[in-house]
Amino acid sequence: MAATAEPPPPDPRGPGSEGASAAPDPLDAATEATRSLQGLSSELTARVPQLLEAMRTVGAGLDLHITLDRIVETAAELADARYAAIGIIDDAREGLSDFVTYGVNGAAHERIGALPDGHKGLLGALIHDPKPLRLGDLTKDPRSAGFPAGHPPMRTFLGVPIRVQGEIFGNLYLTEKRGGAEFSEEDLHMVRVLATEAGIAIGNARVHAATRQRERWIDGSVAVTTELLAGSDVDDALAVVAEQARKLADSAAGIVLLPDEEGGLEIVAVSAEDPAGIMGTQIPPDSPVVEQLLAGEPVFVHDSATDPRMVTDIAARFGPSMMLPLKSGGRVLGTLATPRARGARPFTGAERTLATQFAAQAALALVLADAQRDRERLAVYEDRDRIARDLHDLVIQRLFATGMILESAQRRSVVPEVAQGVGKAVDELDVTIQEIRTAIFALQQGPAEAPSGLRTRVLREIGTAAVPLGFQPSAGFIGPVDSRVGELTGKNLIAALREALSNAFRHAQASRIEVVVDATIRLPDGADGVRLTVADDGIGISDGGRRSGLKNLAKRAESLGGSSSYGPGLGADGTGTMVRWEAPL
Repeated sequence: MAATAEPPPPDPRGPGSEGASAAPDPLDAATEATRSLQGLSSELTARVPQLLEAMRTVGAGLDLHITLDRIVETAAELADARYAAIGIIDDAREGLSDFVTYGVNGAAHERIGALPDGHKGLLGALIHDPKPLRLGDLTKDPRSAGFPAGHPPMRTFLGVPIRVQGEIFGNLYLTEKRGGAEFSEEDLHMVRVLATEAGIAIGNARVHAATRQRERWIDGSVAVTTELLAGSDVDDALAVVAEQARKLADSAAGIVLLPDEEGGLEIVAVSAEDPAGIMGTQIPPDSPVVEQLLAGEPVFVHDSATDPRMVTDIAARFGPSMMLPLKSGGRVLGTLATPRARGARPFTGAERTLATQFAAQAALALVLADAQRDRERLAVYEDRDRIARDLHDLVIQRLFATGMILESAQRRSVVPEVAQGVGKAVDELDVTIQEIRTAIFALQQGPAEAPSGLRTRVLREIGTAAVPLGFQPSAGFIGPVDSRVGELTGKNLIAALREALSNAFRHAQASRIEVVVDATIRLPDGADGVRLTVADDGIGISDGGRRSGLKNLAKRAESLGGSSSYGPGLGADGTGTMVRWEAPL
């Protein structure tokens, strides 16, 4: 049978409506499509109840993916077709962005391989000429490009465009009418009416999906702002931005990059299922994307693995990507990247807009959080200065006076045992005075005075923690810590130490803490590494206790290619907790 093509249904907006911007009324569209059934055969009239039931089924629900699955299944049942599909036209209107099928099982999908992209063949022709089409044998049509290996045989064909709010959304395809017959005129009319109802249902589902999507991005922005203003440190704040962006963009990774000393960008926070090898990656300043990003312009990449602008080694792991400047008040703080996996769908225009707005909100939250931390830091320094003055002017002076009284009593004592005991007490007072003076020095030391050596930074962190703990944790070092441990690993080790000491202060109720940094270890993969061990004699981790701190330690280690674990502590019978954190040098 020769191909039969029919013009699309009349525009429900009426004559002279070409170019009108108003979307057609759904009820008018359905009424107009159904009116085309009047005066047709009794066979078609008998199938009207089936059509009405199909229209009711298609119009139920608001989830877009479920709606598309329901449309192809209902269309196949209505026309008694073995196979059905909807090809969704991409934003460029040159091919297909998605292909929803019915009748092809999982094994057949694996044999066929990649789904059609609509750039050639009969499907491509219908994209550029969206008209109803009925074929007795599609393989004989000159526009046909054949089937890939493993594709089930298909001969009879029926194609109908689907319009959503007056624009072509895609095409509905039916093949292989059961019983070997060709699709009839009645089938064509029925499917056209169904396609009209499908357009209405898809339009409703798209509006609902867009609303839900905006709500998720808004909720994500609120979550980021709330978390950042809750007092997290800089590293944790950036990690929150990366994690939220990854979840909202449905991407394989969320990555935050900050400007480095050479004028390029460096990855400082990663959220991914496999973060190994990503943290610390640098984009050189001569990269084409760096100038654009630092100028505050977003970069959208169709395929990171093949785009010549993507010059890093990790680019081969990803496909579509958005790189968005974190800009606030004309100042670019860094970049937020959300790459998807290889072969994943590209980002839509709506997703790009929402992600750009999220990045701007995250940048503002970072600025506000940084200002809040500065205020809190100033208040802490002022309080530390007051505590240091009180310790020096009151406590040390009283201890010194007490020591003098005890020394006088020791000289007057005639009992040797008493004199010896008083002498030991005086010695203990001298040690206590020295320890208080060390604590005063730590309290008075500002961040600008902190030396760059890892050993000294560890000691300073321990000295700072001694004040709230009420005692001085011990510290041990194995190997050339300062010379072997790199800056990135050292920075994360200090953050891990701070987290572990904070956990011990808040939860452990410990009276003894030992800190060891070992720069001579071998990691399980054979690489040289450094291990931080923080052990205490406290109450240990209860079965129902929170483990957010331990999770933070693990994430920080895994982002560098290391690991974190915990076990029995220093107390009798293994009570307490020992945290072991290790990463490559």
